[in-house]
Order: sequence, then C-alpha cells, then structure tokens
Amino acid sequence: MKIALALLLLCGLPLAAQDMQSCPMHKDHKKEASQHSSAVERNGEHAMGFAQDKTTHHFRLAPDGGAIEVTVNDEKDSASLEAVRGHLKHIAMMFSNGDFSIPMLVHDQTPPGAAVMKEKRAQIAYGYEAMPDGGRVRIKTADPEALAAVREFLRFQIEEHHTHDAPDGK
Repeated sequence: MKIALALLLLCGLPLAAQDMQSCPMHKDHKKEASQHSSAVERNGEHAMGFAQDKTTHHFRLAPDGGAIEVTVNDEKDSASLEAVRGHLKHIAMMFSNGDFSIPMLVHDQTPPGAAVMKEKRAQIAYGYEAMPDGGRVRIKTADPEALAAVREFLRFQIEEHHTHDAPDGK
C-alpha cells in the first residue's frame, strides 16, 4: 500500500506540473502574479519610504501574536536603516490607533485580519524594538479572536511579500 502511494505521488507530481504548463491561461496567471508582486513592491517603496530591494521583510508568528521585521541588506546603509526604523516606529503607533492604511496602500486591498485588529485594538499591544540591522514591531495579545486576526494578517503578509516565513509560526 505504501509503495503504491509513493509511486502515485512520484508519478502524479510531474503530471500536475505538466497540467499547469498545458493550461492555456498559465502564462496569463504567471504574468498577473508578477505584475501584482511588482505593484506591491512599488507601493511598498512609496508607502514605507525605503527601497524594497535594499531591505528584507519577515513576518513571524508567535504563540501570543507575532512580529513584523525589516532589516537592511547592507549594514553600512545608514539611510535605509534610519528609514526602516522610522517606518516601524510609525507603524507601531498607527496600528495601536487602529490605523491600517499603510498595508491597505501597499497591497491595494484591506489585508485579512485588519478589520478585527482595528476593532480589538485595545486588546492588542504593538511595540517597536530596534535590531542591530533594522527593527521590528512586536504584536501581542491574549484575546483569542484578536490572536486569530493577527495570525491571518501576518500570513497574508508572508504570502504577499514572498518571505517564505513559516505560516504556522514554527
């Protein structure tokens, strides 16, 4: 049984890849995804105030919430470092006030979880923390509904920014 399942999986994966390649809309889907990623990057540079290609974003899930981290790619890039830290301090303040306009601007949509995070802002703590090469906004809550919203928001960011961070927090 296990051997049959293994063969099915090994043989089925290449067929699934071929099916995607033979899809008449495959090129259009890839083009749309690429255009969306480019728009997120352009919008991000405008909204965040620093070049996206000079920084690295991470979105971490934690048992009590998570974190938004941005680091500079070149430790000697003091202008980007200053811009990252200023942006993250601003984000912590805005999110604390229930203002999620910057993520809406970057992604051209309201990120999942943002509405509940706004509604539950009194149950969520946002704190800025400096890092040697950037900074982070630490998000903490003990409220189960707020926690679910924070995780939904961070998972969306992981996907949109293609960070490959663990969507389960591990």
